[in-house]
Amino acid sequence: MTSIGQYIEPGEIENQSFAIIDSEVPEPRPFQGKEWKVVRRMIHTTADFELLSLVRFHPGGVRKGIEALHRGCLIVTDTEMARMGITSRRMDRLGCRVECYMGDPEVKEKALREETTRASAAVDFALHRLDGTIYVVGNAPTALLWLLEWVGKGKCKPALIVGIPVGFVNAAESKDLLIEQTGIPYITIKGRKGGSALAACVVNQLAEIALESRNVEEIRNRE
Repeated sequence: MTSIGQYIEPGEIENQSFAIIDSEVPEPRPFQGKEWKVVRRMIHTTADFELLSLVRFHPGGVRKGIEALHRGCLIVTDTEMARMGITSRRMDRLGCRVECYMGDPEVKEKALREETTRASAAVDFALHRLDGTIYVVGNAPTALLWLLEWVGKGKCKPALIVGIPVGFVNAAESKDLLIEQTGIPYITIKGRKGGSALAACVVNQLAEIALESRNVEEIRNRE
């Protein structure tokens, strides 16, 4: 047990936190393997064990996300906060780019001209490059709803949607629609909870898993 005030290396804090979560959620857990690693990271980010009953995975969600990261995919976020929360040290090693178009002048002009939200205008702006991407929504239900509209029309096919918008207006509904009406792999949570930090941590954990598997493969190739 670490005493209060004693210095702990940042990596050790994370390890201790994961150990505490593992101990408070004993086997048999509602999630196993890579899915548990993602959910554990989400609990670590929020200290919210209610997520155990709220997280939903498409059957291929984790696998498709990892495969896209291995390919060096583009990752598009609905907020600058989510973009900044996805760590560059992981993305650089995987050859992935993380972009947010909310501040682009063309997006701002389109939103004003069409009297729509910048979040949905940003989806339109990115539409031609969304095939095979990971689209991350942590804040704007309108971004998720509009993205699903285009997916339903066959206009784009992301590799994975991390759809975790937070709020009271259309947040829960947009996530229900993600679960019910799209064949695109997803990771989401039921209800009003969510946020940019939570969405970013999902991508960070998928990247961690992708890097771990790459390291294992490199070791095997050297043997």
